This record gives sequence, C-alpha cells and structure tokens, in this order.
Amino acid sequence: MSIPAATIVRVDGLDCAFEPRDWDFARKQAAAIDAHWAQACAAKPGLFNGRILLMHHHAIAGMPDGTRQFGGGFMEVDYKAFLAWRDFGAPGVPLHNCFAMAALQAPDGAFLLGEMGTHTANAGLVHFAAGTPDRSDIAGDKVDLAGSVLRELREETGLTQDDITLDPGWIVVFDGPRIACMKRCVLNAGAQAVLARIHRHLASEAEPELLRMHLYRARGDVDAARLPRFMQAYLAAFEPGGL
Repeated sequence: MSIPAATIVRVDGLDCAFEPRDWDFARKQAAAIDAHWAQACAAKPGLFNGRILLMHHHAIAGMPDGTRQFGGGFMEVDYKAFLAWRDFGAPGVPLHNCFAMAALQAPDGAFLLGEMGTHTANAGLVHFAAGTPDRSDIAGDKVDLAGSVLRELREETGLTQDDITLDPGWIVVFDGPRIACMKRCVLNAGAQAVLARIHRHLASEAEPELLRMHLYRARGDVDAARLPRFMQAYLAAFEPGGL
C-alpha cells in the first residue's frame, strides 16, 4: 500500500494553548503501556518517564490582517504513554505529536542535521534539533513552540539565538500523527566552523542527545531511510522547483 506524502503549509505564526484533558488510551491501556515501557527501558536503560505535551486539536486560520496562523490545544501526558501510543500505531481518538524544529541552514544553503544518539528512543534517525514539548514550554495558558526551538537548539547543539537569524514565518509539515513546525534558522557563520563548534559541544556532554552532525546539500548526502518523512518533505521543498 502506498503511503501518502507529507503535506507542507506556510504560516505566519503559531498560536497554541495548554488545554488539559483526559486521555482514555492512557487509562484503558495502562497495563500494556507499563509492559511496553519495561521492554523499552530494558533495551535503553537511559529512558526517562517525564511529562510531555500532545496536541488534541488543531487548525489553520486566516487572520483579519491577511496572515495565516497554525494553532491548537495541547494536553500533558506521561512519556511512557506517548511512546506506547506511538509504537502501537497512534490508536484511538486522533492526536498529534506536534513539535518545533530548528531548521539550521548555512549561508550557502547547506542544512545541518543531527543524528540521534544510541541511547535515545529515536536512535539513528537524522533530523533538525527538536524535542516533544513539555511543561517547560508552557507560559500561562499558552504553549511556546518558538521558545521550544531555541531551548532545544541550545541543549542539543550549544548554539544560541545570537548565532542565528530567524525567519519570520513557519513551515508546518503534516505527516500522519506527527506535525513538525519548522523554524528556519540561518547561521551567522559558515557551515564547517559551526559543525566543528557543535561537535566540540557534543564531546563536552556526558550523554549528548545527538551522536554527530551531518551536512546536507542534496539528496544522497544522508541515507533517506534515516530521514523521517517530514524531514524528506521539508528538504525537498528547498530543491529547485520546490515550495
């Protein structure tokens, strides 16, 4: 069976809210979740069952000033429940793993991608710095995905807002139960210098999230099997004739 392609939409801003709600999957599948978590921890003892945010509704809205916003509501869940839901095929009422990514791009157009460490739940996958939003991304009744971009960028690569120029808008990639909110971050220095700096940062960390960085200029620079579909869609959009 063919797999539908990811869908890409440009928007001018994000407006996401923290809207707690009950999750019947977590209640009804508690035993299966615990068994799945035990298996996952046996394979990767470094996993941690924190609290993360899942999106339970979303929409793209046209604003009176002619701009478009992507928004929705997030609820807080256990990471172990999210991991089981993801690995069980995202059953039940439609939910989405909506996250923000720092799409690092060098001045010459090359993208900088990170390879997930062997101790992580996504070991070996290659994508931009990102993380599923959590309680630290909640500001009042809002979920600050723009802040999540900068936090994940700093934690995973050591780079800060002073090292990049942020594009004003977002590219949102819809890929089944995943929604990747891409914020293009153009580096203020060349790719090779930044790669060396990030690798120094990774070497200084006791257990870095990323194993190494990859430079992506064209298809074939990274094995497509290691690029999630939303990443393939985003990178394709920057090829000649793309978005």
